[in-house]
Amino acid sequence: MSAFRPRTATAVIIANMIGTGVFTSLGFQLLGITSGFAILTLWAIGGLAALCGALSYAELGTRLPRSGGEYNFLGEIYHPSAGFISGWVSATIGFAAPIAAVAIAFSKYGGAVLPGGLSETAQTVIALVLVLGMGLVHSRSRHASEGTQTWFTTVKLVLIAAFIIAGFVLVAEPQPVSFVPSSGDGAALFSSAFAVSLIYVSYAYTGWNAATYISGELKDPQRSLPGILVSGTLVVALLYVLLHVVFLRAAPIEAMAGEVEIGYIAARGIFGDVGGRMAGGMLALLLISSVSAMTLAGPRALQAIGEDFHAFRWLGRTNADNVPRNAVLFQSVIAAVFVLTQSFETIIVFAGGLLAFNSLLAVVGLFVLRRRKGPDAPFRTPLYPVVPLIYAAITTFTLIYVVIDNPTTALAAVLLIAVGGAVYAVTARAAK
Repeated sequence: MSAFRPRTATAVIIANMIGTGVFTSLGFQLLGITSGFAILTLWAIGGLAALCGALSYAELGTRLPRSGGEYNFLGEIYHPSAGFISGWVSATIGFAAPIAAVAIAFSKYGGAVLPGGLSETAQTVIALVLVLGMGLVHSRSRHASEGTQTWFTTVKLVLIAAFIIAGFVLVAEPQPVSFVPSSGDGAALFSSAFAVSLIYVSYAYTGWNAATYISGELKDPQRSLPGILVSGTLVVALLYVLLHVVFLRAAPIEAMAGEVEIGYIAARGIFGDVGGRMAGGMLALLLISSVSAMTLAGPRALQAIGEDFHAFRWLGRTNADNVPRNAVLFQSVIAAVFVLTQSFETIIVFAGGLLAFNSLLAVVGLFVLRRRKGPDAPFRTPLYPVVPLIYAAITTFTLIYVVIDNPTTALAAVLLIAVGGAVYAVTARAAK
């Protein structure tokens, strides 16, 4: 049986992370924060949390080297019910909702860069074609998945690097934004707007754990997984900080505040109107790799559920190349439903909060696993327990403000978890 190569797994991480968040969330952040230093601090904190999470997951993944991500971790550490609910969340929100958000952003960028734009109906159709098309590609074979993912991620990295270089070289008159601390930054750093903005940053960094969803399909995961997680996360964190320097240099804050198409607005500031449309179109292409990566990784949690729970055994079935075709297509259908029924901002807040909570439980589970099995492992998290505690502290802080700022969304998340628990209770009882 063929295995995914480390470069494919790294591409999955990078493409999962670099999606809608980095090219859209600045507009929401600028509604409450106008300090360049505070904005960069937001993204640096997000990068620190992601790196600490990646280092913690590296140990979890080498101790528990099965595909499925948090479904595998929480089920092994706490109880099968915790794993099932995590897989339920991953299936409905963890991957399907972000896939929909990326597809919606892709269609919005397309509407922004075309003369005359696109109607809402046309944008919806484009988003649906992207979601379902990637579902068909990744339901075929590992070879098709590897080729598609590696190619689109390579193109993404080349275009982002070119965009960053152009942002430093071609902007003749940069916007008057300071990236060094000033007397007014203290208030911004400790404001509720800063805390709420961490929600969007947290969402933008989700995906650093994506390789753990295919770890069972890697060659020698206990050796390769730590390097894959850490290198992918570091690359993305560096690009995020540089991209926000470019965004704030290239376009006025008032032009970006509250807007979704931040990359396109910045591209117009760098290349002018015509060049900006062309660059905006290229930025839209970058989002294809994100849909591809999430379509590849997410169904592995559904596959694991199908292997462990008789009622969902149809999700565990694979084709001749051992690809979980049913799980891939099922997740794509759920994502298509989100495209048709939910707004972009609702998806970001809802998915970002649930994904953060899911990964928080997994990182806290590292303490449980060490207490139960001792510190010996193929890979040990450096500076333990400081590294997992940093991740837990930043993520808990963010989640508290998600609940405070969006109580209705938090209630919906609790209901989704409760439904997952009820489904588990019914299926587990039926299996007896």
